[in-house]
Amino acid sequence: MMELKRRQAMGLGASAFLSAILAGKVSLAGTDTSTLTIAFNANLPSFDGTTGLSGVNPAIQAIYRSIYDQYIGQKTDLSLEPGLITAWGWNDDKTKVWFDVREGVKWHDGTPLTPGDVIWSLERAAKPETGNPVASVWASIGNFTVSGNKVTGDVKNFDPTIFKWMAFLTGYVLPKAYYEKVGAEGFEKQPIGTGPYMFDAYEGNSFLRLKANPDYWGGKPAFDTVVFKFVTDATSRVAEIESGSSDVTLEIPYEEYDRLSKKKGLAGVTTPISDIGMIFITNVGPMLDKNVRLAAHHAIDKAGIVKKLLRGYGVPIDTLEAPQYDAYDASIRVGYDPDKAVKLLAASGYSKDKPVAFKIQTTRGLKPKDYEMVQAIVGMWRKVGIEAEIEVYEVAKHFELRAGHKLAPAAFYNWGNAIGDPTTSTGFAMFSKSPHSGWKSDDVDALIGPLWGEKDEAKRIAGWKAADKYIAEQGYVIPLLQYVQPIVFKSSLKVQPNVSSALQPTLVSKA
Repeated sequence: MMELKRRQAMGLGASAFLSAILAGKVSLAGTDTSTLTIAFNANLPSFDGTTGLSGVNPAIQAIYRSIYDQYIGQKTDLSLEPGLITAWGWNDDKTKVWFDVREGVKWHDGTPLTPGDVIWSLERAAKPETGNPVASVWASIGNFTVSGNKVTGDVKNFDPTIFKWMAFLTGYVLPKAYYEKVGAEGFEKQPIGTGPYMFDAYEGNSFLRLKANPDYWGGKPAFDTVVFKFVTDATSRVAEIESGSSDVTLEIPYEEYDRLSKKKGLAGVTTPISDIGMIFITNVGPMLDKNVRLAAHHAIDKAGIVKKLLRGYGVPIDTLEAPQYDAYDASIRVGYDPDKAVKLLAASGYSKDKPVAFKIQTTRGLKPKDYEMVQAIVGMWRKVGIEAEIEVYEVAKHFELRAGHKLAPAAFYNWGNAIGDPTTSTGFAMFSKSPHSGWKSDDVDALIGPLWGEKDEAKRIAGWKAADKYIAEQGYVIPLLQYVQPIVFKSSLKVQPNVSSALQPTLVSKA
């Protein structure tokens, strides 16, 4: 038996890792080229990717996409492609939807996928009692009928993004007969899907082992076995890849990426992803003053932060639309101008000798250099007449405070939008009736409210661009940058980067 190294036990937990080896549940990376071991940056709290907070956690979609198929697939550039649904659309007046269900697909237990499974999954997702966090999206269509493999449904409440959501969070098809037979508890013990990999073994907070689906409609995957080792500490993920205990890892510090990607036997790839770093502005206290909001924005040297703190890995942005998003408008600029920030603050009676004071909240370690970025921003603010106190919290606390509209006047956050639509960036972040918004005001609602159900696509996108421009001019939010995702892997492998940030095993192959 190969001797276990100390670093090999770090990410998984020594006792859990050893017991897994002895039980034959997980193999050591490097001992079997048919096995792919991923040092993963998040735990898996649930196998049901359609309910609860797990369903809207971007960090674990790579696992869900391995076991299950989505209604509609998504390429690595965020464009849509056929999934379990091979064609889709609306009728002429957009009062009905239709889609064709792929034929010849089998569940992992060998039973055939039917249009009934797809309809059941859609109807289940639309029921709030099932715990789907975006049930209202799925409830926008219903009353389905089937003819062969074609499904037709009514548009109950027109949502221009419904087909995009079929490739997005919670958009997974589950097996009706099996789920109803075993129930939620049984499904957690033995989940099945139609995806490229099948459930094999799992130890909470330690690892998940999957085996290749030989009957996968998209072709047999490159690896017979995939092991996700849950290594939430970035330093431990570095140790995993450097020691050879894992074959690939992600979201490590950029300085470690630069070092490891040049090391013999290793390689690396980075790509701008759909996640953006931003500062929520809450309409309380000093933030009710437009001069303060705009001064806070003009005082931030985003390009300097990317260059000096993130080693060049990032794309500065001034709206909530990243360059790959449908409503991105490169002409919207706020700009770094500390002199203008000083003048704006002076107009409201503030200066370095008499600073405006407020709190800014941030996570620490959720994304590379999140806390350090906020530290740098607070330093920039101090130079123009803003004194900000930093409060560190877990991302779960951020969700709680945001839902209750109790965030601090400023709060740093990482926003993911893997379908690149403006409704799931500017819309959810800025519409007052959204539980995800920080700033809430009638003027913003008047601009974006009508866009939710706009049927003219060109008019809809133009409307979102106009809203983004107005929001930037008013200083209602401070977008900072589009993230770049670092991935390091053994040089014997090849990794295709994914703009959605999901490191799916199907995107890894042998070099």
